[in-house]
Amino acid sequence: MSGHDVTMAAAAGSPGSVDTLERRRIVEMRDVDVVFAAPSGARHLAVAEASLTIEEGKFVCLVGPSGCGKSTLLNAIAGRLFPTRGEVLYDGEPVRRLNQRVGYITQDDNLLPWRTVAKNVGTALELRKVPKAERNERVAAVLERVGLTRFANHYPPQLSGGMRKRAALARTFVYDPETLLMDEPFGAVDAQLRSSLQAELLAIWARRQRTVVFVTHDLEEALLLADTIYVFATNPGRIVHREDIGWERPRNLIELRTQPAFAEKWMELWDLLRHEESDS
Repeated sequence: MSGHDVTMAAAAGSPGSVDTLERRRIVEMRDVDVVFAAPSGARHLAVAEASLTIEEGKFVCLVGPSGCGKSTLLNAIAGRLFPTRGEVLYDGEPVRRLNQRVGYITQDDNLLPWRTVAKNVGTALELRKVPKAERNERVAAVLERVGLTRFANHYPPQLSGGMRKRAALARTFVYDPETLLMDEPFGAVDAQLRSSLQAELLAIWARRQRTVVFVTHDLEEALLLADTIYVFATNPGRIVHREDIGWERPRNLIELRTQPAFAEKWMELWDLLRHEESDS
């Protein structure tokens, strides 16, 4: 199935309703192919005919098995790579250089061990020549939002894994990018911590409702977080389905997991993923 054939489906029978407000299209991909060349000269089609639309303020998850092109498309939005064919648009303009309007969060926190939490969080503001007084004020405000005020003068090796994740989130939130690109940010933590971080992310996102593009291979995580899910398949990486999720917000993630509609939607999308994987 090509990007033109992406299936549109609302979450029938789910609590709440899909937001029908007309929103600005912040990200568009049109028939994107990405081909990587190996040193040997061999060429690998990583992504084929990918088309998608992401509206401003929406929380969108890209879900699928490893190697299906999710991170590749995230990098294309960020301007870290460019498509071999097709077009990537951000706010209506082709992405042809590093996209300064997005923040990028990866699975690794990449905190600088020789800088305190406050100094790590303020790094982007320093690079942007934000005056010190304003910088300190903004760092203090975002540390309070993520519950790290008491640890502002600690160093990364002194923090727990969850605190490091919160510090990495704060470092991105502090300069207030209009779109967050998140590449499996909770993939390396245990289930209990992941649940806590998911809830915290949604709470922080709800305050500003920036656009979020969140890559995960965990279907449950996608269903808990997303307004819209794009499902990917492999060989080559491609989008095979779009699912609009209608769960009400704010969401109680523990209660949501127990809803029959949640289990039904999980099984429906799992069957799709399993079918696509067996056909690859």
